[in-house]
Amino acid sequence: MKYETFGKNDDKAMPHVRKFIQKAKHENQFPKLVLGYQDAIYFEPNKYLKLKYADSAIAAAYKTQNQDLITSAYLGKGIIYYSNFRQYMPALNEYLKAHSYVKNSNNEYLHYKVVYHLGVVKSYLGYYQEAINHFNDCIYYFETKSKSKLHPNEIYNHKKGYLNSLHQANVCYRNLLNHKKSDSLIEVGLKNSAHDNDFVLEHNYFLKSKGVSLYFKKQYPKALLYLNHSLEAFKKVDDFSWVSVNYFFQGKSLVSMNQMPDAIEKFEKVDSIFNQHQFILPELRNNYEVLIDYYKKRRNTEKQLYYMKQLLKADSIISKDFSYLSPKIHKEYDTKSLVEEKKKLEEGLHKRSILVIALVSVSSVIGILYVIRYRRDRIVQSKYKLLEKKYKEALSNLDNVSNVGNKYTSEKISGEYENQRKLGINKEIELEILRKLDIFEKNIGYIKKGLTLKTLATQFETNTYYLSWVINENKKMNFNKYLSDLRINYITNQLFTHKKYLNYTIEALAEECGIASRQNFSDLFYEINGLRPTDFIKQRIQEMKNT
Repeated sequence: MKYETFGKNDDKAMPHVRKFIQKAKHENQFPKLVLGYQDAIYFEPNKYLKLKYADSAIAAAYKTQNQDLITSAYLGKGIIYYSNFRQYMPALNEYLKAHSYVKNSNNEYLHYKVVYHLGVVKSYLGYYQEAINHFNDCIYYFETKSKSKLHPNEIYNHKKGYLNSLHQANVCYRNLLNHKKSDSLIEVGLKNSAHDNDFVLEHNYFLKSKGVSLYFKKQYPKALLYLNHSLEAFKKVDDFSWVSVNYFFQGKSLVSMNQMPDAIEKFEKVDSIFNQHQFILPELRNNYEVLIDYYKKRRNTEKQLYYMKQLLKADSIISKDFSYLSPKIHKEYDTKSLVEEKKKLEEGLHKRSILVIALVSVSSVIGILYVIRYRRDRIVQSKYKLLEKKYKEALSNLDNVSNVGNKYTSEKISGEYENQRKLGINKEIELEILRKLDIFEKNIGYIKKGLTLKTLATQFETNTYYLSWVINENKKMNFNKYLSDLRINYITNQLFTHKKYLNYTIEALAEECGIASRQNFSDLFYEINGLRPTDFIKQRIQEMKNT
């Protein structure tokens, strides 16, 4: 093909790819059409167009009725969600579809690609040892095949799988604090990817890993050299996840070198990436804790509050991923694998063995359900401890942040009004509305049922446009979100401080804070606090019994 020499995401290849696709369509050559769409995914730089080509590849693959092509098409779509969007929920769904087809295939390469990507999701969830088992299987398979007598393209694919598996296993070992094993994998990866133009990106993954390793060894200047050297490669392919990790460890190294202004600049770049992509790795939570502490010490309550909100948003996103992915990956992958294996055994055994197999299967399922329940309870406990920590920190910092966003002086606002006057918002009007909002919050006026933007505007003797604008501009959220946050924070405070509320029904708690629907209350509580009210109450009661 005319475009094989182009690099990944190089749109100069796309005219040639489109010609190939049109020819395959015209000739009804659906296997070639799948290949054309997969090439388009590789060369197209726009991630949204990549998704469109992925859907087209799936549709074409179904027309071939080829299990391997269908597996590859679903896997390709999952990889786009993971690599280009860092959206683990839809990525896992596509991986599981790929797994359902590859189980009937003799294509080992495809099988291990699916195993690798399921390992990536498990690593994100924190199941590092389970993920390592996946990656070790992949390392052995891909390394062996990469040294076999295969077509150069196949050798390239297997070596790429080998290097990526090494990198992911290294990440898992680092998170398990097995730095000796992590370092050994880094050196293997650097040696096998050095001076090879086909694996420049993979080589930079190991350079990044070396920088992180040097940070933990307290060799901060060297860590910065490796991290800086690898950064541009990640930016070039828009791998914003590893860009974030890179900036984070640069910031941590600079903190250790007492270069705080430079460090804060790196941490704020992590926040910028988070705002742009709405994604953050769990290990980067500390990014916001450092920023909050930094601005707290400098009495910059505005930024302190902003980063507190960002931390809560990050926790909410991480919690949603964990609550969805954790049970799903075990129920839909591990349990499915167990049932399928059981079925194969049953078909090969004599009828007299059926009862024994059934008993083993039931025991296994019960064991898996117990593990799932245990892990869910562990996640709930972790979320509760996190929420309790935030609550205690908020109490200790009450004098500093309790009224942040509500204390406005004419001196602070005077420089911000050129654009506001163009919108017809008068400075005095805004200050008056902010004053009334302050009173409204202090008097807990927000728990009144049926409260709307219109009724509150009438109460404030203003119009809905002014009130909505002031809330959006100063609270950085719309009216509904503002009201929900106030109500849920209020009822959470009551649950922490007054035992009687722990005996309330969910309906009564919802009514207490002005929310009409039980379901709406439960959803909002989860969205803001990261766990359901029933789970929170259970943890709170248990904690009080233990004290």
